[in-house]
Amino acid sequence: MTSAAAVFLDNPFVRSNLNQHADGAQILASLRRLIAARWVVLAMAATIILVAPFLLAIPLAATPLLAIIGVATLFNGLAWRRFRSRSAAGAAELFRQICLDLATLTALMFFSGGATNPLISLLLPSVAFAALTLPRAHVVFVTVLAIAAYSALMVTFVPLPIASAARAAQLHLSGMWLTFLVSAALIAWFILRMMATIRERDAALAAARERALRDEHLVALGTLAAGAAHELGTPLATMAVIAGELERDTSLSEAARADFDILRNQIASCKTILTGLTERAGVGRLENASTVAVDVWIAALHLRWRQQLKHCTSRIEIAGQPPTPEIIADPSLEQGIINLLNNSVNATSGAADEIVLGVRWDTTTLWIEVRDRGPGFSPEVLQQAGRMPFSANFGGSGGSGIGLLLTQSVVERLGGRLLLINGADGGIARIELPLVKISP
Repeated sequence: MTSAAAVFLDNPFVRSNLNQHADGAQILASLRRLIAARWVVLAMAATIILVAPFLLAIPLAATPLLAIIGVATLFNGLAWRRFRSRSAAGAAELFRQICLDLATLTALMFFSGGATNPLISLLLPSVAFAALTLPRAHVVFVTVLAIAAYSALMVTFVPLPIASAARAAQLHLSGMWLTFLVSAALIAWFILRMMATIRERDAALAAARERALRDEHLVALGTLAAGAAHELGTPLATMAVIAGELERDTSLSEAARADFDILRNQIASCKTILTGLTERAGVGRLENASTVAVDVWIAALHLRWRQQLKHCTSRIEIAGQPPTPEIIADPSLEQGIINLLNNSVNATSGAADEIVLGVRWDTTTLWIEVRDRGPGFSPEVLQQAGRMPFSANFGGSGGSGIGLLLTQSVVERLGGRLLLINGADGGIARIELPLVKISP
């Protein structure tokens, strides 16, 4: 059966929007490369116009040529200012910029020998760049425009007054070499940058597809969890009633009644967890949530976790310069940290190995670490944990990585990242989060 994420990504409307967004960013990157290359070409053209009459003894119509370069420089500056802060651009904008290049080169060629100028082949990089970046209709128009410009320059132009035919042939060959050099450099640069942009886009789309598949799995887990919470309410209530009656049985020993008291407390803890799970199902907005100092928040979280697992040994390490940062008390983040603590307990197999819950911060970032003295993370866990569930043991505990998958999703939603590290003494699960604000 086709998955919901695959159906979402294969929907024509959604796929069209994703492709348009990616194409818009790619076209903007192409525009910026074109503007940067235009600065170089205009500078080279101005240099040739200024030095050619002296070094090559070629009289040029310097005034109209420099005027054309000045106008093109003005337009390029306006384009740079317009597109430097944009996040996307359309194909029509890139098409207009390429046409501007063709018009500028045509005007320069008109006043410098027309089709007899060996630099006339500089019209080709614009056609190649259009073929790499624009839709078919635009490419056809640019090609026709370049051919029309070349054809017109064969008929009408301002000739270069070179008396010696041998010198004219030598200058023509030198100009052809320069044209080949510039064209090869521009085309190679454009293609290399274009391929890099395409690879980045493909990587971004692959990451988006992976996140969609993972989110689909999390939605399925959330649905199952809500159903399980509803179904477990009745048996837990029955167990609580029976445990309470047995605890009041006078024929039982004090030790047995104490055990039943522990059992009743654990049942109450399970009911609290299930109630919270039901209340939080589908809740993802925290605009009205309050902030709390990190040290107070982590201490309360640690105390709550220890009440459920009293047999293990653990401690808190807090490091950081004052003032103490504040964090939004997100229940899903709390559950994610508890998942990491439970995984450490499973990895260390009990109270003999101490678990450390460490917190440190600077002015911009908060780090939360769970360290244990277990065997560390297996290569499979390091490679695919947090992406999809896996069948191998998590840290040797027999888990499937569901808790780690949920933690990874929560941390990414908050703008942070989760790192798994094999330290010298055991495994380290580290959460990096951006700080919300600093308390005064």
